[in-house]
Amino acid sequence: MTVLKADDMMCDHCVDRIKNGLEDADIEAEIDLSDKTITIDADDEVVERAKEILGDLGYFAEEI
Repeated sequence: MTVLKADDMMCDHCVDRIKNGLEDADIEAEIDLSDKTITIDADDEVVERAKEILGDLGYFAEEI
């Protein structure tokens, strides 16, 4: 399980954008707005793809 921190995730709209972007790539994730985290239970390749998607959506995410 990998936890990504996205400090620029500010509101429910951000959560929806991230959720939809990841779902479009068949990546399941738990998104917690209060902690500004995205938890992905997948291999490193999927996590890297998720980071790319987040970047494309305008969110910088780093592993914690």
